[in-house]
Amino acid sequence: MELAQELLEIITDPSRISTNLTIREQHGQDVSYHLPKLPDVVVYPQDKQEVSKILQFANERAIPVIPFGVGSSLEGHIIPAQGGITIDMTLMNQIIEIRPEDFLVKAQPGVTRNQLNKALQAYGLFFPVDPGADATIGGMAATNASGTNAVRYGVMRDQVKGLEVVLADGTVIHTGGMSMKSSAGYNLTGLFVGSEGTLGVFTEITLKVYGIPETTIAARAVFPDIGTATQAATAIISSGVAIGKVELVDDFTIDAVNQYKGTAYEPLPTLFLEFSGHKASVDEESSLVKEILQSEGCVNIQFEKDSKARAQLWEARHQVAMAILAKAPGKRLMSTDVCVPLSQLPGALVQARQILSSYQLVAGLLGHVGDGNYHASILIDPNDMHEVENAEIAHEEIVRYALGCGGTCTGEHGVGMGKKQYLSEEHGAEAVAVMKLIKGSLDPKRILNPGKILS
Repeated sequence: MELAQELLEIITDPSRISTNLTIREQHGQDVSYHLPKLPDVVVYPQDKQEVSKILQFANERAIPVIPFGVGSSLEGHIIPAQGGITIDMTLMNQIIEIRPEDFLVKAQPGVTRNQLNKALQAYGLFFPVDPGADATIGGMAATNASGTNAVRYGVMRDQVKGLEVVLADGTVIHTGGMSMKSSAGYNLTGLFVGSEGTLGVFTEITLKVYGIPETTIAARAVFPDIGTATQAATAIISSGVAIGKVELVDDFTIDAVNQYKGTAYEPLPTLFLEFSGHKASVDEESSLVKEILQSEGCVNIQFEKDSKARAQLWEARHQVAMAILAKAPGKRLMSTDVCVPLSQLPGALVQARQILSSYQLVAGLLGHVGDGNYHASILIDPNDMHEVENAEIAHEEIVRYALGCGGTCTGEHGVGMGKKQYLSEEHGAEAVAVMKLIKGSLDPKRILNPGKILS
């Protein structure tokens, strides 16, 4: 209570400071299996000046500060591992400027993906990064989010052109700009994107946006086994077709979606595909992909041109996490996230299924296989230590297999609390030491989101 009273000198509206248990519980967990931990207080700033004063206050007293968007992260990023102050950014949700002639937008961190795209639609523009959840732009930048469109448009780091960042001591800096490229100095924008709130707090983000395609076609292709489906995805990418989305969902997950959504898809490994652009090129590319799929063992393929039918198709893909959870009420998801070179993908997914089966774990396999990124969504009871231990061992084996293929321990979820132990193995002790030097320079008192990535 004393901390909250002191913060009233900065946030003068008491309704924007909360020590309410329910509010603290909401901000003490994400959608992962990681154990919750409550912040001491939750504050809701309205502008960068308040954020700066909060951080200056916290830094002087060595109080941990954790930025919070909507809590949709998957590796415990927003869990206050050491208590402290959670800064909820939802009131900083203004779209500051849309520059259609420059294909740029400037927004505050609390703007959500759907909110942004609704505003852009009037200009014939859209923002392509789609992690599934209606996450905030700030959270997506903090974790270098990706998703279904990454195979064509890239990840969050490819879209962020500039940032306004508040450092641990309250200093406000600007990185990047509004030009399409720059060779001026160190790439601080790229450093902060993906830093998971451990180097600074974003208060303004400049993003690259794109024209809405003239034509879009979606497709669902069914295969007899996961290895065949993955090989077909690799063949599509290798053909050079400018495909927008290539998503894999295994038979377990398709069955879960059918039960959850009332659909009647064949309970077999399935690729969800999308093509977009000018009508002539979309028609040509979808025809070529159909030939590739048939030659790669596809047993059924269905194309959807109607916007409502396409939306229903992608809703099924986006609802897989909730569908899997619905299979076992009371359990939580451990969602692995690794990425391998495309040539290694078919073997990696077959190996992942074998690992999960060997530990008798109930899990779905899915992923953005167009760029080699895949997930095992494992159902676990956090109170069943044997099940948790088996899941963690399986997770470790999946990660180590990916690293052995030249891949990464996380393609898009981030490091958070769950992947810290793999950083040295992936990057080497020397590189991690450099990361620690950067962290120590920008946040010497280690107040920014402690317990994540490096500490």
